[in-house]
Amino acid sequence: LQSDRLLQLLLTDDVETGAIMVSILLGILQVNRTVLFSVEEKNVRIILDELIYKLFATSNPVIGSTSIKLMLLIAETHPPTLTILCNDYKGLCPILKQWTGRGFDKELNHLLELLYAGSTQGVSQQKFHRSACLIQAAWRAYQIRKRVKSLPKVVTTLQRSFRAKREREMQQLEKRREEEELKHLLQLRRHRALREFQQRQLSLLELVPASEVDKYLQEERERSALMIQKVWRGHSHRKDFDKRKQALKESRAAVVIQRAVLKFLKKRQNLRMCIMPWQGPTRLTDTRRLELRAKVDAYVKLHPVPQVSEERTKERHSQAQEMLGQYLMKRNLERKSEQRQEALLAQINTDIELLMNAPGLKEATEKDVEVFSSRSGPIAARARQSHNTMLQYTRGPWWKKLGDEFQDPEMIYTEDMDFDLML
Repeated sequence: LQSDRLLQLLLTDDVETGAIMVSILLGILQVNRTVLFSVEEKNVRIILDELIYKLFATSNPVIGSTSIKLMLLIAETHPPTLTILCNDYKGLCPILKQWTGRGFDKELNHLLELLYAGSTQGVSQQKFHRSACLIQAAWRAYQIRKRVKSLPKVVTTLQRSFRAKREREMQQLEKRREEEELKHLLQLRRHRALREFQQRQLSLLELVPASEVDKYLQEERERSALMIQKVWRGHSHRKDFDKRKQALKESRAAVVIQRAVLKFLKKRQNLRMCIMPWQGPTRLTDTRRLELRAKVDAYVKLHPVPQVSEERTKERHSQAQEMLGQYLMKRNLERKSEQRQEALLAQINTDIELLMNAPGLKEATEKDVEVFSSRSGPIAARARQSHNTMLQYTRGPWWKKLGDEFQDPEMIYTEDMDFDLML
């Protein structure tokens, strides 16, 4: 590409020689696309000038196709050449557009895109932009077609809703007209009834003697006043009852809530009294001991002991020893009973803790069942009886359980149960 002979052959005016040389250059670049990087810029400009001249001066489609393909290959493989074409050859695009419709429009359009974009990256961006526009156009066309297909349904729905609205309006107008006609008829009937009543009153007044007319009119006024008062009182009482109805309902609800809360608090108090651990007798403090000793000394001063003989003293001493022995024996029994009570309370507290920490029925195992099962026959029978009673109570009618939401299961009596619900 740097030889002068090759450039002289390319610059010849012979059409066949020019076409052959352009084909040779196209073949060289197709075989080795990096060869232009080793060619001087001067030789590259000479080749570009000759190719543009051939496109401008000749109308041979072979030379035009080969020249456009060669220029396209040079612009794609050698970016500096594309910059030269964009900056130095401003009128190249109109010359290239003259070759439109000669059978090589694909390469021609590609070359024009490169010239307009100025770089291969710009061409790829334009291609992406064109693809995005094409996708958007296709999507919008699909949406429009879909909307056009659904237009008949929309029109039908709109017509149906409009007709239904118009029909409702006509019905409302007809109803309003009927109400007005009914009101007018009622007013006419009322006027007619009032006229007939007045005519009857006049006919009755004709029968009444002249001396008793005032008395009759006074009675009629009183009767009318009583009727007006009765109607007004009935209206006011009905109006006040509507206002008091909500207050009455709230007071009843408050009574039910208070009754339920009192039962719940009583139940909690009973449970607390049952679960509360037993506390032994409190020991005397020093201050309390001094107070008791002072009271004893004061009592002794007020009630002095009479003089007693030695035999009487020995007898009382023996009695005191016997009473002390009896007290000590009773004290031992009381201590045993207290220890037994403490043991029972400790066992009850342990059972309560086990019940509070007991797992659910879904998570229970055989070991849990053994822990909560009792070996005592009476206790098991009592538990079974209580369980059956509770089941019968829960299966009973709802009206028998009103107000007993917080009732203790032990307070449910079997006499209140329906024996038809027995298991």
